[in-house]
Amino acid sequence: MDKLVLFNTIARNKLLNKRLGESKFGQQVKLLPRITNIYEQLKILDVAFVIIGLPEDVGVFANYGNTGASKTWNATLKVLLNIQSNAFTKAEQVLILGHLDFSSELAELEKLNQSKKKDVFKARDLVEKIDKHVNHLIYQIVLAGKKPIIIGGGHNNAYGNIKGSCLALGKAINIINLDAHSDFRAQEGRHSGNGFSYASAEGFLDNYFIFGLHENYTSDKIFNTLNNSKNIDFTTFEALEVRQELKFKKELNRASKFICEDKFGIEIDCDAIENIPSSAMTPSGFSVTKTRHFLNHFAKQDQVVYLHLCEASPTKKNPNQIGKLLSYLITDFIKAQNN
Repeated sequence: MDKLVLFNTIARNKLLNKRLGESKFGQQVKLLPRITNIYEQLKILDVAFVIIGLPEDVGVFANYGNTGASKTWNATLKVLLNIQSNAFTKAEQVLILGHLDFSSELAELEKLNQSKKKDVFKARDLVEKIDKHVNHLIYQIVLAGKKPIIIGGGHNNAYGNIKGSCLALGKAINIINLDAHSDFRAQEGRHSGNGFSYASAEGFLDNYFIFGLHENYTSDKIFNTLNNSKNIDFTTFEALEVRQELKFKKELNRASKFICEDKFGIEIDCDAIENIPSSAMTPSGFSVTKTRHFLNHFAKQDQVVYLHLCEASPTKKNPNQIGKLLSYLITDFIKAQNN
């Protein structure tokens, strides 16, 4: 746990904007007092949810994407801590654990050139190191009986989420992934585009459903792989939202039958949400409201293990946009679990 930086009272107070007569989310969340014996502390703590940050974009770089996802954790905290604490948001059920410190990996990344293959391979080696830290932390949280809410970072971290959950539960888990891409690329060295293919090949991932796959950005090779696997299913964005051949609610229910009968994780890639700054920002995607509808549907299921929000890239002009979006999604997950 040498990478874990606990979120503490000093950091919280710097970000809190207190207001007379109001109780803010950040005033009511739990914090851990010490860095040692994380599992033991989590196990006895009276919370249901553990929020952690993965501020890195090494996996995005290694997949030839646009970096910026390393800034999402701080952007989210600034907004999340200052929403209202009330009967809906359930802040007392939440621990903000902290973040994994990947500053040394990001420093190495700054020396690399994405146009040079040898540098991309170096970045992929760094992702393997990141995997180990993510896997270990998720393992401890799930083993302690808590639900991780993971703020990325790149979608490469899906691998660590899945592996850590699998090892804690003692069995492979299912995944529902709201995403414009399958992230089922070849096992060519770890990056943000192959977390699910690696997890599947290594036996950590069982059933996998991609919701809202973009037809223009999925190769024939990938479609063949998806179509020829009994453990993978998908629905395309165009079939749902453009041609309207399929109904949103019916596809939610179809996906539920495929993944919700056993333990599963929820992955949301912000690349799938229209006009949200991300590693592969799209002008045509799901609305924020529809994304929240999607999340509410799956977060209500009894077998859900974790939520992962990834690939958002805050801009200098408006970091609050990302912070507000992710704060809505975090609290939607918490509210659905309490209904």
